[in-house]
Amino acid sequence: MPFAVPAAAHADVRPELSFLRAEGVPLDVLTLAGWIARCSGTDGATALIRSGLMSEEAYYRALARALGAPYLAGAIALGPGARYPESILAGVAPLPPGGGPALVRAPRGAEIGHLLAGGARAGSGIAITAPGRLRAAVLEACARQAARQASEALQRAAPDWAYRPGPSPGQCLAACLALAAVPLLWDAPGSVQGAAAAAVSLLFLGMTVFRLAALLVPPCPLPDLPRAEDADLPVYTVLVALSREAAIVPDLIAALARLDYPATKLDAKIVIEADDAETAGALAARALPPWIEVIVAPPGEPRTKPRALNVALPLARGTYLAVYDAEDEPHPLQLRAAAALFARTSPRTACLQGRLVVDNAEQSWLTRCFALEYAALFDVLVPALAAWRLPIALGGTTTHFRTEALRAVHGWDAWNVTEDADLGLRLSAAGYRVGDLPLPTGEEMPSRPGRWLRQRTRWMKGFVQTTITHARRPVATARALGVLGTLAALALVPGAVVSALVYPAALLVAGWRLLVQPAEPDPSFWTNMVTALGIELFGAGFAAIALPALLGCLRRGRPDLIPWIAALPAYYVLVSLGAWLGLAEFFVAPFRWNKTEHGLARAARRRRRASTASELAGELRRGIRRRPHQVE
Repeated sequence: MPFAVPAAAHADVRPELSFLRAEGVPLDVLTLAGWIARCSGTDGATALIRSGLMSEEAYYRALARALGAPYLAGAIALGPGARYPESILAGVAPLPPGGGPALVRAPRGAEIGHLLAGGARAGSGIAITAPGRLRAAVLEACARQAARQASEALQRAAPDWAYRPGPSPGQCLAACLALAAVPLLWDAPGSVQGAAAAAVSLLFLGMTVFRLAALLVPPCPLPDLPRAEDADLPVYTVLVALSREAAIVPDLIAALARLDYPATKLDAKIVIEADDAETAGALAARALPPWIEVIVAPPGEPRTKPRALNVALPLARGTYLAVYDAEDEPHPLQLRAAAALFARTSPRTACLQGRLVVDNAEQSWLTRCFALEYAALFDVLVPALAAWRLPIALGGTTTHFRTEALRAVHGWDAWNVTEDADLGLRLSAAGYRVGDLPLPTGEEMPSRPGRWLRQRTRWMKGFVQTTITHARRPVATARALGVLGTLAALALVPGAVVSALVYPAALLVAGWRLLVQPAEPDPSFWTNMVTALGIELFGAGFAAIALPALLGCLRRGRPDLIPWIAALPAYYVLVSLGAWLGLAEFFVAPFRWNKTEHGLARAARRRRRASTASELAGELRRGIRRRPHQVE
């Protein structure tokens, strides 16, 4: 038994617990479950199961016996009336006709007491199963419906917010004309070159202004929040989508188990793909906490993280919902702090963005530069945008939502490969705002250029998709976002792509003009303008990159990273390469999800620790054999 029975506790007479006395469950266990239920403000069955005092399977088998109803184990065949997600949420689904029970039920909470109060009558015509078995059966029977809803719900409900069917004809024409004009600019008149350079610089300058202005916003530490009683806390859903990540499962489960939140109020769901046998096996091999559910996403397209999250979203029972990545190590107090902040803010605050921190920064120069980029973004820019109530391109993890608001904007766009940035803009367009959650989550980032480049290619491709989505109706979008919100969205999404695309070209033009142009007599005004813009692009751009990174390092307490700011110009050459590859991939494979391999650095650290421990153990054994007289 994982708990001791409190001296002040007494036997709970709730029917969802008391019937277990006839099943031989010790009174102490039921007493403890009743005490936990009262302390956490939940029902006895949830307290009993989520606290690990009794397995879900054993409880529902006992319930079936008490009701005089058959218990269905193994694979359950459902009748044609099963619906996703309604059958799962209601805890009831039809069975095939044939003389047996007409319905299978997996009741929860007060419904269990109602069934028991009906005695034998309640058990007639029904079978009982565990909620996990019913969920798996409904997803199996309604696989096509669930897959279609996860992929198409946004497009059906709000087509203007969905990326599919892709660029409009007008957008395609504009893009073709812009691409055709690029090669002509080199030999174009100086006035044309100057106008083009000025147009590009507007987006870049917008991004620069926002980044530099963010330096003036004072740091926003977590306010002093009183620790809430467990009974006052809401149910909190945690979603994690896994794909071919068996190696990271132990670290993920350990990180989730460290969250400081009552087990009776946790609703964690790990979503895996139907053909991912390796990850499924790794999860099945572990004794998962009873508050973690494994959901198998039905086969379907696209094979993306947002589609997997959309499968789980309708099943979320929490008032609030957090999304984590497989390799994340969130601060243990994140859920409590987010719940307290949500309770103190307006209902229009739909999301809180946590602080992402690179926890393998020392692994390579690339991870050090990545850590600088994240310090500037999550410790300087995001808090400033949140304070200004401007749109924020969300991170793909450590995002905390009001579940009702997330459903109101129809979840994630399954066809956008940076669903987080798109969702941030969509929330703003719907009149919601994003707040800042000043608690960190450690994330492992790619340390090798190839893996890093695949991830950055996907990000840049998704920024292009997000730009297309929200630019189909530019006037309506601008009205919804407001003047400053529109400028922020332009600067931070298409501006990030455009500035990355032109970064090396601007360096080359500026260098060419500075080295060659002085030798030419009387350079023209337009030539000087292009040269000046190239210099400005580098100078102001470097300041907008370096200064937030410097401030972020100081706020994060990582002064050791400051010397690596000098490497950022080279790092952003790689960012530019990722932008060009993302643009190319946008045309040839717009929905391909470039998978980021997680847990490589941590696995290496575990191997080193295991090797060191093995070597020490070997040395100790050899020493004992050599000097047995020294061992007592």
